[in-house]
Amino acid sequence: MALPLKYNLANVVVRWRSTAATILGVALVVAVYVLVQALAVGLEASSRNTGDPRNMLVFRKGSTAESSSQVTREQFQLLPWLPQVARDPAGQPMLSADVVVLLNLPKKDRVSEANVTVRGVSPSGKFLRPQVRLSDGRWFTPGKREVVVGRRLAAIFADLEPGGTIHCGGKLLAVTGLTEAGNSAFDSEIWMDADEARSVFDRENYSSVLVRLTTPEAGPALRDRIENDKRLPLTAMPETQYYASQTMAAMPIRILGNFLATMMSVGAVFAAMNTMYATVGARTREVGTLRVLGFQRRAILIGFLVEGTTLALLGGVLGCLLALPMQGWSASTISLETFGETVFQFQITPVLAAKGLLFSALVGLAGSFLPAMRASRLPVIAALKSL
Repeated sequence: MALPLKYNLANVVVRWRSTAATILGVALVVAVYVLVQALAVGLEASSRNTGDPRNMLVFRKGSTAESSSQVTREQFQLLPWLPQVARDPAGQPMLSADVVVLLNLPKKDRVSEANVTVRGVSPSGKFLRPQVRLSDGRWFTPGKREVVVGRRLAAIFADLEPGGTIHCGGKLLAVTGLTEAGNSAFDSEIWMDADEARSVFDRENYSSVLVRLTTPEAGPALRDRIENDKRLPLTAMPETQYYASQTMAAMPIRILGNFLATMMSVGAVFAAMNTMYATVGARTREVGTLRVLGFQRRAILIGFLVEGTTLALLGGVLGCLLALPMQGWSASTISLETFGETVFQFQITPVLAAKGLLFSALVGLAGSFLPAMRASRLPVIAALKSL
């Protein structure tokens, strides 16, 4: 005979104090798990959102990031004439020679500092990256020591608002505007003129070259053409693929999230177990009565498992609701590829919320299994005699 679910659900309401303690404990564990994982999801989304499928990024063979790559001016002069490079209406090749450097800047508190990525772009660079748009001020003027800054980056670092100045090696860079890049990696960059960047940072060569293809199918041909040219020790990769691969920084966050969740889940399991043991102890006579009425041990076991899992799932729902207000909040971390500050947003996705609920259900099952076994094995006569 199956045990009516309303019996277990009614006991959850009657013993509301212990129920509330268990739900709150599980909720806090799930909230921490969801928030830490949301950091990793947001960081990965920032990389996936970056780039244009019509573009190819050209950089030195063996380099893992633009900041460690070099493209000489002689090598760059060969690229505009490749047949796979698109032309604008005026017949000019659509490509941008970029200079990528790191600059150490103070944060808003004027106490801590961090590296920021500075990207020097050619005049066509901003047109090849349409997701980057000016949100305040004006674009920098080529040939001048002017920069535009990602709005989210300006919210973290000092003196990056329009009208501010950046000090680097005895030189001053004037901030003329703020940009927004659709929650992509470009939100974490400072942009300026490429040749001016080479002059300010004393760089002889470029870091990479961004190329617009004539057709999306021209990508493999461009890569083969570059790699087979002995004068070009370079390689080419779709821009979207390059940035999608730049997600190493998310791995430590995921590991930390899983570690914290594991440690906290142990406490949550014991809390749920303690609650269920207390529940079994308080309902010993009820269990004996259920056995006399003909309910099998298996039915009692399943009933208590359902009760414990229900409590944990309620805690999981509450934990997801506690984490939800952080959706869209900005955070930053050091990129393991560029070692520059990366700005991104908390991303609480439906999949992540489902994982939080599954995690809470597993905590409930683990915490209620042993108490449920004890309840199902109580001798009938001893249970009926208990006070």
